[in-house]
Amino acid sequence: MKHWTLDQIAWDAFDPSKVDPGILSLVKAAALVEKNGVDYAIYLNNVFTGDPDFRQAADNWAVEEVQHGDALGRWAEMADPGWSFDEAFARYRAGYKIDVKADASIRGSRTGELIARCMVETGTSSYYTALGESTEEPVLRQVCRLIAADEYRHFKLFYDHMKRYLAREKLSFPQRLRVAAGRIGESEDDELAFAYHCGNEPATLPYDHDRCMRGYMGRSMSYYRFRHIERGMGMIFKSIGLEPRGRLSDLAAKGAWKLLQWRRSKYAQAAGAANENAPARRAA
Repeated sequence: MKHWTLDQIAWDAFDPSKVDPGILSLVKAAALVEKNGVDYAIYLNNVFTGDPDFRQAADNWAVEEVQHGDALGRWAEMADPGWSFDEAFARYRAGYKIDVKADASIRGSRTGELIARCMVETGTSSYYTALGESTEEPVLRQVCRLIAADEYRHFKLFYDHMKRYLAREKLSFPQRLRVAAGRIGESEDDELAFAYHCGNEPATLPYDHDRCMRGYMGRSMSYYRFRHIERGMGMIFKSIGLEPRGRLSDLAAKGAWKLLQWRRSKYAQAAGAANENAPARRAA
């Protein structure tokens, strides 16, 4: 069962004067990624053959993910009446695909797969919390709050199943850490960059991963605050079997915050350099 529906959102409270163009570009990209949840459910159903409880949970999860995409897409169309969610999603589906025919986890085990899912939900719950707290537009604030709560609940869903499989497969701490670190590193793959392209750039402009990654990451990182990183680090620690609160977690959060600030500066510098070189490329 869905925990909320689109009809429960106060769409009439939409205030176009409070729309932030930077946040709008991120919402457009997020809507496409969330809407694509059905493919991930197919993949998870294949990986977890013989586990009807988890497969049902994965199907329910996908329904909620698609609803997230629909809510974000509807808001983006209100914020930019010339933008079509359906058209952007069709482009995204045509150009980005996951292997839905896989019959085993790409993480090497079912426990690893569930740890990876925990990493994703950690990231999304923090992300939508950050966006919701940054926007002044009341409808988007409500949508982000609802989605963030869902993503945190999804984290618990995958975490509970992960513990069940960990008791069987007994992945060592280094193995769990490797999966978690690997999935975090995948945040810069084509899933988000291509979504940013399809959501914000014309179809006539060829896709360029580096350009789109600069656009997406350069904007998204600016909305995070230390409290978002600190909470996310606690969830990561919990997923890999460490104490989520304590000196080690605090140190890791501070380190992650410094890294985020450094990367944000690097993306800003790269974007500035790209803008400076653009007239030269056009002149050539």
